[in-house]
Amino acid sequence: MSEGTKQLKNYKGYFIDLDGTVYAGKKRIPAAKRFIASLQEHHKPFLFVTNNSTQLPRDVVKNLSENHDIHVQPENVYTSGMATVDYMLANKPRANPSVYIVGEIGLKQVILANGFRLDSDHPDFVVVGLDSDLTYEKLSEAVLAIRSGSTFIGTNPDTNIPKERGMMPGAGSVVKFVEYATQQEPIMIGKPRPRIIESALKKIGLAKDEVVMIGDNYNTDIKAGMNAGIDTLLVYSGLSTRQQVSKESNLPTYQIDSLDEWQV
Repeated sequence: MSEGTKQLKNYKGYFIDLDGTVYAGKKRIPAAKRFIASLQEHHKPFLFVTNNSTQLPRDVVKNLSENHDIHVQPENVYTSGMATVDYMLANKPRANPSVYIVGEIGLKQVILANGFRLDSDHPDFVVVGLDSDLTYEKLSEAVLAIRSGSTFIGTNPDTNIPKERGMMPGAGSVVKFVEYATQQEPIMIGKPRPRIIESALKKIGLAKDEVVMIGDNYNTDIKAGMNAGIDTLLVYSGLSTRQQVSKESNLPTYQIDSLDEWQV
């Protein structure tokens, strides 16, 4: 391990971030491919835990296969959209719950596939995520429903998402608009909030001390693991730098420069 960090534990399962950890946009990270292959070879369960609510697991799998030569199953993917569904299913007020959704088709599909029905008048839940076709009317419907008593859920608090044009507005920016207009704080699902990690633990069927969260972003991936009470592994292949993290009072359990340094 780099800078004297020692690997002290053999984990039964792994939660892994995607962009910046497994790939860097369209660029491959060869060490990540080797790491995933090692997990598969040792039959270690793993989940890609991502704040991206716009894609279905099959879309993530297709991207990994076609663009990064990493071959996994949809069962290895856990999105903030899926975690949002799990939260709503656990807290639904009735057998046939209704929902109003501000978000992409992938988010809508995963919610509607789990027995929710669309309703813009008096929905049980209002879910707000990233929506590239966002309109004032969509935001207005969400605000009016929440102010009338609907439960307000944000898929994730990401302020920006990296695109070819630069750092574009993320889901958190949309959520903040609705929060400001309703004066109500949302139930936030994605990283760095612990809900997505807690839900992923149920999905993978392991205890907190049996899993480690791997990511490149201290403020989302690592804080999510810390907030949920699991160990964390920060890999310096993406956003965060050693200089930045060294100033933090709460450090990751492990810090490495490449996933090649980690023994499964």
